[in-house]
Amino acid sequence: MGNWTFAARLRARERLVGYWSQLPVPAVQERAARHGYDYVCFDAQHGFLDYHAVLNGLIGIDAGAALAGSACGGMVRVAANDPALIGQALDAGAQGVIVPLIDTPEQARAAARACRFPPLGTRSYGPMRAGLRSGPRTADMNAEVACIAMIETHEGLANLEAIAAVEGIDGLYVGPGDLMLALGGETITDPARAEDFEAALARIREAGAAAGIATGIHTGHGDVARQRLDEGFTFASISSDLNHLDQAARQHLEKARAD
Repeated sequence: MGNWTFAARLRARERLVGYWSQLPVPAVQERAARHGYDYVCFDAQHGFLDYHAVLNGLIGIDAGAALAGSACGGMVRVAANDPALIGQALDAGAQGVIVPLIDTPEQARAAARACRFPPLGTRSYGPMRAGLRSGPRTADMNAEVACIAMIETHEGLANLEAIAAVEGIDGLYVGPGDLMLALGGETITDPARAEDFEAALARIREAGAAAGIATGIHTGHGDVARQRLDEGFTFASISSDLNHLDQAARQHLEKARAD
């Protein structure tokens, strides 16, 4: 299985496990790829990542996947539903983009079109690294990227089925923190809204299945990722490099100072 099959695997609704990256350290992403994750996603919305960090990290993923003989793909959660940001991520070699705050089918359609060259979309030709994997044919490049819409707002939930039905949307992705707040949670883990939250997740899974597209979710750790996959999500991202560094640093300090 080649390193450039990620979009096809996602569209086929394969069960995929990914890692979330917020730190501008290519060696971290390279190691994650070598561990066997199906993808590593760069958080260009909330992470400490500029264009060069994403570019170098995508190169690191390719290096790690090649060394391990794995099929790890690179994705980017872009900062906004902006054709320029989407095009930059894809030109740098991302095999998929997660687009935040999709509220309407019109917004979803704009994101999907930004991912594809004409006649399917409006992406400007300048594939840079992306051209290394598929050559000059834009049809091949169109087929090798995935466009994923984030469902994380009240309006997005209201338009869920219409968003899932948009041609060119390959998956839905849950931002659990923002979704919980949209449901009226006072915190991103508000137990008072847990029932509403789980009902929303079920509806998102069902909408994706009905449309024949992937459904993904962000999770805090591997046990939760497995739970969500068992429930019917087709891909799940695990925590982040920043969170794991923070947790490990704290735990080791506590052990060193324990009585």
